[in-house]
Amino acid sequence: MKKGIIYIHGKGGTAKEAEHYKPLFEDADIIGFDYKAQTPWEAEGEFVQFFDSVSEKYGTVSVIGNSIGAFFAMTALQNKPVETALFISPVVNMEKLITDMMMWANITEEELCARGEIETAYGETLSWEYLCYVREHPVTWNVPTRILYGEKDHLTSYETMLSFSRKIGAELTVMENGEHWFHTEEQMRFLDDWIRNSF
Repeated sequence: MKKGIIYIHGKGGTAKEAEHYKPLFEDADIIGFDYKAQTPWEAEGEFVQFFDSVSEKYGTVSVIGNSIGAFFAMTALQNKPVETALFISPVVNMEKLITDMMMWANITEEELCARGEIETAYGETLSWEYLCYVREHPVTWNVPTRILYGEKDHLTSYETMLSFSRKIGAELTVMENGEHWFHTEEQMRFLDDWIRNSF
């Protein structure tokens, strides 16, 4: 029976990105997931439902998660029988990312708590509810995982990524001069080679 691989895009991405990965697999079907969730609590129901529907058709199901898509996958699918996971520039410590964004925008916890939500100059909306949620629901991930990280990722430091990969026993690959968003010809070639060598 063929393997199913769910592709979970990052912020601003679409399920159509899954088309890029199809030629890289001969013995698996890549299924793009066009999710609507904006928060981890919204992702829980939506991701579980989609995973269960794919599981009915395939012997095993793996995931390829990009950026916040990887974070949502770890939040929502931690109790599901995911065969393996490949994470590209995953958000692995959402609490740190939010507090970093607060620092960039010069916003204190007291301000965020009082106002609930604050729009930042760089286009992100910071949410007290979101920060509280990730503090109360730490990620527990026990799936065999490989992580691809760009050396110049502006959202997650190498130390944070290394610490997380060690904690969950993931294999970490670092692309020199890689960015959070893998998009240049050189970066995509590196990404494709990494994918081919990961299964």
